[in-house]
Amino acid sequence: MRDAISEAIADNDVILFMKGTPDSPSCGFSARAAAALQTLEVPFSAVDVLPDPRIRQELSAISNWPTIPQLFVKGELIGGSDIIVEMYESGELAGVLGVDQPEAAEPESPTLQIENRLS
Repeated sequence: MRDAISEAIADNDVILFMKGTPDSPSCGFSARAAAALQTLEVPFSAVDVLPDPRIRQELSAISNWPTIPQLFVKGELIGGSDIIVEMYESGELAGVLGVDQPEAAEPESPTLQIENRLS
């Protein structure tokens, strides 16, 4: 199992080990990590760690990183969800991946409507 994981990391320029799949993530952290890569329109491979607990165990032994998701770029561990999102927001992830950071859309001013149900 360890050799297969190491080979997958070596054979894929960008690989995300996650819970679920990019189209159907099984946790919010994996969803945010996949969304950052999808927003950057970067081709990436993904491995669902849920079907076999050995994947997660061996991956953590290889990376020395305890949580899922884990993003590797050109064989190097980038980090987990929080790091991926921070790097995306700062534009650093786009730089590491060699793509342009999309321009931020103008945030809409949300209209907050509060209904008083206590009266």
